[in-house]
Amino acid sequence: MADHGRTDVVQTLAPSDNETVIIVLCRCFAWCMIATVSAFLVQATLYVLAWAAAIAYVLRTPGRPLRAESETIYGIVRFIVRAAFWAVLLIGIADIIVSFLRVEGFLPGLVGEKMAFDLSRSSFRGTYVHFPMIIIGIGIAISRPRTLGFTWLALLVVVAELLIVFSRFVFSYEQAFMADLVRFWYAALFLFASAYTLMEEGHVRVDVFYSGFSERKKGIVNAVGCVVLGMSLCWVIIHYGMNNSASIINGPLLSFEVTQTGFGLYVKYWMAGFLAIYAVTMLLQFSGYFLESIADFRGDPGKRQLETGVAHETYET
Repeated sequence: MADHGRTDVVQTLAPSDNETVIIVLCRCFAWCMIATVSAFLVQATLYVLAWAAAIAYVLRTPGRPLRAESETIYGIVRFIVRAAFWAVLLIGIADIIVSFLRVEGFLPGLVGEKMAFDLSRSSFRGTYVHFPMIIIGIGIAISRPRTLGFTWLALLVVVAELLIVFSRFVFSYEQAFMADLVRFWYAALFLFASAYTLMEEGHVRVDVFYSGFSERKKGIVNAVGCVVLGMSLCWVIIHYGMNNSASIINGPLLSFEVTQTGFGLYVKYWMAGFLAIYAVTMLLQFSGYFLESIADFRGDPGKRQLETGVAHETYET
């Protein structure tokens, strides 16, 4: 009898199905709040750890010259730009092949109806065509450290434009993906080469007083310009472009945004990502250039000589 009584009490205290659902939802809500604040704190902690790591690195190497440090940063920029150039080169070639086969109706016969339909979706093509090309591009950048890819990409931009002219006026054939390829490669060439051009001092400088300054004054002017004009612009692009999922850079990347032409290249979202690569590489480059400018101001030995022979142009007024 006593055992039977305890069973009745347990059954009475056991929640019903509706109560179980409510309990589960309440627990989910509570733990989601905890998970959210934990993720926020982890993100904030990552910033602190990153700053701490940077400061620890500097304190462990107090005697490292500024020019050597700037050269290390330049090396990082070279690798990022080199990998990005090879990636867009391969993505452009792969995507134009898929687009051509799709426009001409060859794709279903080669890969089947289902795969042809999947390749018409930007998310599928981006995941299974573009991403592997990026990995291959990074591999090429690692295995070929002495190349930046500028020459090949610039040449292919000219070749792609020349093919458009021939196909349009000689064969009366033109498709949207052909012009998309030129814009895709040219945008990459323009934005990715900015950091390299800054490193080689190839940008046009509108000069009023600069050419008459001493090396020390030029160094301090360049250092202040890097911080006030250069780094600030890069941080504005990064903040407004990647602040949230709907930002002008994150939004297209997360949604695999494409043009409305239907049969063009599926690379529009990558062109939004070009802005992020531009801002990051330029921020790194300005950081290295800042250190090099401080070295010029201090009169440190070992001033870097331009390797490519690119003289920086000065417009005097």
